[in-house]
Amino acid sequence: MEKAYSYRFYPTPEQESLLRRTLGCVRWVYNKALHERTQAWYESQCRIGYSQTSSMLTAWKKEEELDFLNEVSCVPLQQGLRHLQTAFSNFWAGRTKYPNFKKKHQGGSAEFSKSAFKYRNGQIYLAKCKEALDIRWSRPIPEGCEPSTVTVRLHPSRRWHISIRFDDPTIKPLPVTDKAIGIDLGINSLVATSNGDKISNPKHLKKHHQKLRRAHKNLSRKEKGSKNREKARRKVARIHAQITDTRKDHLHKLTTQLVRENQTIVVEDLAVKNRVKNRRLAQGISDASWSEITRQLAYKCRWYGRTYIEIDRWFPSSKRCSNCGHIVQKMPLNIREWECPECRTRHDRDINASKNILAAGLAVSVCGASVRPEQSKSVKATAMKQKPKS
Repeated sequence: MEKAYSYRFYPTPEQESLLRRTLGCVRWVYNKALHERTQAWYESQCRIGYSQTSSMLTAWKKEEELDFLNEVSCVPLQQGLRHLQTAFSNFWAGRTKYPNFKKKHQGGSAEFSKSAFKYRNGQIYLAKCKEALDIRWSRPIPEGCEPSTVTVRLHPSRRWHISIRFDDPTIKPLPVTDKAIGIDLGINSLVATSNGDKISNPKHLKKHHQKLRRAHKNLSRKEKGSKNREKARRKVARIHAQITDTRKDHLHKLTTQLVRENQTIVVEDLAVKNRVKNRRLAQGISDASWSEITRQLAYKCRWYGRTYIEIDRWFPSSKRCSNCGHIVQKMPLNIREWECPECRTRHDRDINASKNILAAGLAVSVCGASVRPEQSKSVKATAMKQKPKS
């Protein structure tokens, strides 16, 4: 299994100068290649690929005014072009929007493949760096594992991090258990399980909202280009980093606990990008990080031999009675508890949804049944298109 460990490190002044120049060159090459590809499409509807941009990079290095590109390792520059190619591939496939230009204040990152760094005696030596990086090894890399890729990242808060990727053969499946669980994701309750448990949402952004608001207000008052504005920008970045760190820590602990305790985990295939278009719920959904929860559950289940199931997003989990199967016509978001008109069972909206999600997921895993409702919106739309004109 492929894993990546992230560490914080503290570069020397010479290393920081070289790394900052490397990040700047990577950003310049990425933006220049993006400009050339965009211009070629608008002028002649011609798609430029990675091989053409790689040839352009060779020509750019020969220009006298661009001689600074030769002062850094060539590997991160080539990796930046590969990342741009991946961004365009995702765009043409309809998975993402058109690639954006990279900005200096975002920090940036540089990826070093195996030919551009050395891992010796538990230390990392980057290309053109004489000294090893001063890494805070919060956890050791498993014995016998050799790093395949190293990514250096500078955060807007001026923190340096290094991500070390390697193949870990020591990962073993967890002991098999007979427990299965359905999970319904929410805002007030981050997770509601089919066992009847609810895990509250810490709402990390809301806790720091006033502090972040004052920092942004202070930033807006500073003169652009001044040192005081840079200090204020850094303060805002540190608050955002604190929010990100606490959220990530909580989600990792939560998903790890769910994977350890259950053999089968069933969730809904939520269209988060569509849901955040609702301006009233966008901030709460983004702060809850539903996509990150499902992503972590998916790869941790793959690591530890668990079964991860996603059911169709159109399955009426909230409107269906988990006791008798009756489906009500409407279920507004303000209704948190309801009574089934058929069997008179009293339901908590989130717990009921998680029970239905588990039942649907087990049906999919056992017999491959479809859980898509016959009268879903997409089916109705298809029927209307196929309806002959009178």
